Amino acid sequence: MRLETEPPFFFTRRRRKPPPHAGRATIDLDIPNTTESYKLYSQRAIASDIKESVCRVPDTAFEESAYANVPMTPYELPDGQTIEIGADRFKVPDVLFNPSLVQTIPGMESFAGFASVSGLPQMVIESINRCDADIKRELFSSILLAGGTASMLQLKERLEKELMEEAPQAARVKVESGYRGFWLVCDKLPEYRALLGTV
Repeated sequence: MRLETEPPFFFTRRRRKPPPHAGRATIDLDIPNTTESYKLYSQRAIASDIKESVCRVPDTAFEESAYANVPMTPYELPDGQTIEIGADRFKVPDVLFNPSLVQTIPGMESFAGFASVSGLPQMVIESINRCDADIKRELFSSILLAGGTASMLQLKERLEKELMEEAPQAARVKVESGYRGFWLVCDKLPEYRALLGTV
């Protein structure tokens, strides 16, 4: 699914939902000239909001047939237009685990080289394996997800599940996300507390 979005500043008149007893109302907005970089920023902000509010990481690897009859989820754009998002809300987040899926998403042809990149669980394991042997076990139990993508539904649970399958048997895998997760990880690793000055 490819969607052209218009940033909020493009709309000089925006309709408000009228109260039941009144007629239609519009608001005149005085919008200054903006640059292309601001337009791009606004489009990315809309895409980020769609990702964080509508997308959900599937419990297992995405299969088109399994999600063919998934109900559509509405999303209201800044201009008041509503779009319906179906199976793509599961397919796009699964690219984090299976980057070759990017080739099957319309409009993403320019990212064909991305298909050769490792998935998120493999990146985590590769990063931990590059560390000293004496801290690897502790690192597996102190994985922290941060940023807007970390707020996607089921990301933490799916990553934890896949890491448990691929991690050494002796490792206890624990993934945390968000602000609370940051302090839990810092509490487990004293060297981080000292580094941050929170001893």
